[in-house]
Amino acid sequence: MIFVGRGSLLVRAVQCALSAGHRVDLVCSDAPADRAKLAQSSAPYAVVADINAHADLLATECTDGIVWSINNHMIFRAPVLDSGLRVYNIHNGLLPQHRGLPSVAVLFALLNGDDEYGATLHEVDAGIDTGRVLATQRFPIAPEARYHQVLLRGVQTCHQIFRNSLQDVADGRLLGPPQPSPHTYADTDAHAGYYGLRALRQLGTYTGHPAYARATDLGVAAPYVPEVADALAQLRGAAPPR
Repeated sequence: MIFVGRGSLLVRAVQCALSAGHRVDLVCSDAPADRAKLAQSSAPYAVVADINAHADLLATECTDGIVWSINNHMIFRAPVLDSGLRVYNIHNGLLPQHRGLPSVAVLFALLNGDDEYGATLHEVDAGIDTGRVLATQRFPIAPEARYHQVLLRGVQTCHQIFRNSLQDVADGRLLGPPQPSPHTYADTDAHAGYYGLRALRQLGTYTGHPAYARATDLGVAAPYVPEVADALAQLRGAAPPR
């Protein structure tokens, strides 16, 4: 299997797969610093800026046809998707209501009054976070939960769902559809939207929202969500903390 992504989630997933006895054929990341964190492992490592430019390498090196996308900022396109490889993504958020950047989706989950969040395992197709959902893991959003608490628990849940589904994916078992949520959403269309950088332009209309303070309390997560920190700083008319 091949891993594509960056950061601690990627490193932990690779280490988890190796410790479970799986062969890791290659790790591809756009973050060179991750190489040192995996220096003690047996996994080959490649720094890539565009994963699609290396589709032939992935097809050649992958021995089981499985590609994991873990905390991955690179979008898979036709060269990889048409190669016959099975690509699985672990998404920080519930799909389809939390499509897009997790850093933005968490913010709007709080502003929209969602009462649950979680992580999703899904197949990767030509869209963004639109592939078939294979498994979900949910947790409740407490009434007074703050941005950094939900985001960080989402990160933890991403690793849990990877660990729980690793063997099923490796064995080629078709995972059953996830259990439907017992929760309902007031605005289905809004919650099935895409939360990317453009959504941050709407923040100015929420400054009077009763959940705004909680939804924008980045806390310890601030260094890891610069796009949100920058947008909030612009609203305040100040430079973001670095």
